[in-house]
Amino acid sequence: MDTRAGTGAVADGVGATATRDGHRRTPRGRGVLEGAFALLDALRRNGDEAGVTELTLACGVPKASVHRLLDQLVGVGAVERTGNRYRVGPQLYRLGQAWEPHPGLRPAARLPLQRLRAATGASVVLVVLREETALTVGSVPGDLEPLLPVRDGLAFRLDTAAGKALRGPRASGAVLDREDVMEGVCCASLPVRAPDGRTVAALAAMVPAGRRLDALAHAVAGAGAAITRALAGGGRRRPLPPTALVP
Repeated sequence: MDTRAGTGAVADGVGATATRDGHRRTPRGRGVLEGAFALLDALRRNGDEAGVTELTLACGVPKASVHRLLDQLVGVGAVERTGNRYRVGPQLYRLGQAWEPHPGLRPAARLPLQRLRAATGASVVLVVLREETALTVGSVPGDLEPLLPVRDGLAFRLDTAAGKALRGPRASGAVLDREDVMEGVCCASLPVRAPDGRTVAALAAMVPAGRRLDALAHAVAGAGAAITRALAGGGRRRPLPPTALVP
């Protein structure tokens, strides 16, 4: 796309303004891609489905442009449409699943998170540092549902137990939260380290108030160690045969 003054026409007109010679120009900070990602982020924040009017208000893109962008996003599978409602589509999910905050982290954590949940009943999250938040990249719901739902993509403040463990460094011991952030919810969190000792994530287990946090912290430490061991053995997983995959 040509972005020179007077020639930077935008195909769907998102944020475009007319110049004196009749050409359309895209203002700085707004373009087709930015408009599309603003829509996708609005859908993500909505959490379920949204209509055109809701999305227009949420992301500041003109209503006519919202219609056009949504049609294009539906066409590539990034958005799904049901009647006059829209939601995030499967193609966006596939792309998101390909993101790795640290090589092999999410596959290495999958089984330890499940085992930690089974052993403690806790709601378990694996978080990484992104944009001054603790971003959840792995999660298993536990006994706190639906009081405190956990899911991938959820962000925690850095003053929570998970955020404090993530920022480290901590030589030993878990960060404990005894209803400090939310009444009725306690948490134990520890850093997750790569084989070279670097902190690459934090693991947090959240339980209803009244549970023994020393036992919970011990279980979290064991799960974190299992993730580190799995990272050290990265690449040993047996891949699926090509015949099992759909292009």
